[in-house]
Amino acid sequence: MKFIDTIKNVFKIEELRNRILVTLGLLLVYRFGAQVVLPGIDASKLAEFSGKFQAGGIGGLLDAFTGGAFSNASVFALGIMPYISASIVVQLMQIAIPYLQKLQKEGESGRKKITQITRWLTIGICLVQAPSYLAGLGFLGVPDDAFILIQQGHSTMFYVSSVIILVTGCIFAMWLGEKITDKGIGNGISILIMVGIIAILPQSFAQELASSPFMMVLIELVIWFVIILLSVLLVLAVRKIPVQYARRTASGGYEKNIFGARQFIPLKLNASGVMPIIFAQALMFVPTALANLPRIKDTEFGQSMLATFSDIFGLWYNVVFALLIIIFTYFYTAITVPTNKMADDLKRSGGFIPGIKPGTDTAEYLDRIMSQITLPGSIFLALIAVFPAFIVKLMGVQQGWALFFGGTSLLIMVGVAIDTMQQINSYLLNRHYDGLMKSGKNRKAVA
Repeated sequence: MKFIDTIKNVFKIEELRNRILVTLGLLLVYRFGAQVVLPGIDASKLAEFSGKFQAGGIGGLLDAFTGGAFSNASVFALGIMPYISASIVVQLMQIAIPYLQKLQKEGESGRKKITQITRWLTIGICLVQAPSYLAGLGFLGVPDDAFILIQQGHSTMFYVSSVIILVTGCIFAMWLGEKITDKGIGNGISILIMVGIIAILPQSFAQELASSPFMMVLIELVIWFVIILLSVLLVLAVRKIPVQYARRTASGGYEKNIFGARQFIPLKLNASGVMPIIFAQALMFVPTALANLPRIKDTEFGQSMLATFSDIFGLWYNVVFALLIIIFTYFYTAITVPTNKMADDLKRSGGFIPGIKPGTDTAEYLDRIMSQITLPGSIFLALIAVFPAFIVKLMGVQQGWALFFGGTSLLIMVGVAIDTMQQINSYLLNRHYDGLMKSGKNRKAVA
């Protein structure tokens, strides 16, 4: 009954209800586009090609991020990953390029310009990835008779039109994500990735259920729920920094005494959320792309690199993946948790950390605490991310199902789901609904 009441409260708020409906509508458009095959390709010939990605591996991971669009040769085959790659490049460039640093400090106008730069870079990346994807379709298993236009002698028309469609599909997916962020419930890009991952979950579980003893599947489900619980704890864990606020006197000044309000600054153990996972996974595709270049592909180094980084359950793949996650966790935390600004805001509001001088000392103290809690948080994040490799080697779980035992897929689902729930909770709490509060009475939503 409590859950039903909460759902009712969600739809009582007109603004929240409209945002949820907009989000669902845009996600429906995205999922529909993932099933639309590129013009010039016979969809009936893609069954063998699609089956190669259902067993897992790096192809299965790409297919998961695009919700099956990659194996369907869909207009959304590139997914949203080019935008993620462009975001990584732009954020790394902000450290070294003064112009981007200046834009970052300009507030909302600067962020808009950085977003525009990211969009143009996304188009550039798509123009590289789209021809590579089309050229690799035959190598990956699409039969020659599936290319209708090529069979008819219109190969140039096929490649040019397909590149344009793939680039447009990626930009349209990026637009959908931005609209979900602006008009929907937020976290648009992450929600698109999460929905794509969830779309292949039932099929992966059904394949595992058909090929494994029932008791083994039950054990796997118990382990899966434990990993989900640990992931939730990682996302929600915080270090509370006590803050003392001075009591305001009748004259408008501040009187520092023991009667001031006592509060906390919650510093999250994993302040960067799922972004380090997404960033690291995007970079893990780079070695295989380089290894497939014509001049490198036939060399011993190229073959070794391709073999190492094509096996997402291999030792060195997971070692590099874990290191990248730790590095990106520190990097993303540093650019998203402005300890100097937090210290200045605290000082202006008349607050202070007991035993720490306001201003520079407070900023240094917060920065030191963030560094201390980010290390175990990043290591724990990396361990969960590489856990599918352990579950495959130790229990023999099918690779497609193992992707959900931690790794990128589970962490993205858990992180995005919690962020989305918190967005919805904020609407309910602001209007004092009982559904997500310990006390208080329902009242009509206010503007």
